[in-house]
Amino acid sequence: MAMTDEIYRTGVIGQFSLTFEQMWKTLQEVMRAHAINEAENGSPREILKAGYKFSFLDNEEVWLQMLKDRNSAMHIYDEEAFVGVLNRVYDSYIDTFDRFAVKIRVKIQEIESEST
Repeated sequence: MAMTDEIYRTGVIGQFSLTFEQMWKTLQEVMRAHAINEAENGSPREILKAGYKFSFLDNEEVWLQMLKDRNSAMHIYDEEAFVGVLNRVYDSYIDTFDRFAVKIRVKIQEIESEST
């Protein structure tokens, strides 16, 4: 039922987009706190690439696909493409966000440990 409910599906895509936006901005701030020069400025794509380069992210391909899906998700009018994004959210992106949350907590603790 949920996968066929238009309001539910649109809500999932909206929350995915919001979560992704907050994630890459958090990544940027934490990398800045770690004095990573590549995090000072840049597009989400550049920040994601730096995050992978410095081991803040675990799967560059998934993150770059997420960026692509975030950029297009709100403007998809093709049902097959829309369902593809929904499937990736459920099959991959939620777990990827969960792993990121664990990793970023560790990186924040590293900063806190260095300052005490």
